[in-house]
Amino acid sequence: MELENKVFSKEILFMLYESGKTLSTAESCTSGRIAESITLMPGASEYFTGGIVAYSEEVKKDLLAVPEDLIEEKTAVCEEVAVQMAKGVCDRLGTDYAIATTGLAGPGGGTAEIPVGTIWIAAGSKDNMRTLKLTEDQGRDINVARATNRALQLLIEVLHEDFPLPDPSEVEAPEAK
Repeated sequence: MELENKVFSKEILFMLYESGKTLSTAESCTSGRIAESITLMPGASEYFTGGIVAYSEEVKKDLLAVPEDLIEEKTAVCEEVAVQMAKGVCDRLGTDYAIATTGLAGPGGGTAEIPVGTIWIAAGSKDNMRTLKLTEDQGRDINVARATNRALQLLIEVLHEDFPLPDPSEVEAPEAK
């Protein structure tokens, strides 16, 4: 997955660098691994402004504007919290795009309602946010690696929507010389 993450990070670099748009992260269960993957690419400083590791509920509430009543009603491991974390880090760091993760990487902490391995990912802009739920527990290290990998993929899907490639049938081929 590490090599694949580098490939994804390079694709993100090209799309954001060319567009002049910016990116930030708000990570709970991935603990900064997404930010690390993004910044492995030379040139990432042109579009990646930073990240917030929001491991505690207080950081989610205080820095990322996740409503306390949302956490009380649905817990910190839900789709709505992931979306609010992504939107909150966009606001806090002034970026166009964000990736956020919240979940239970393990090995403990799970319940019957929210078992270990449950991870919510949100990626996109305030106007075009996608979410993904992971549910399989493969052990802490693999859970975090999978969430990091899927988060990068999810952002790429949004970026392809926002910056579509031209239809090859509509592009004129250069004349041969």
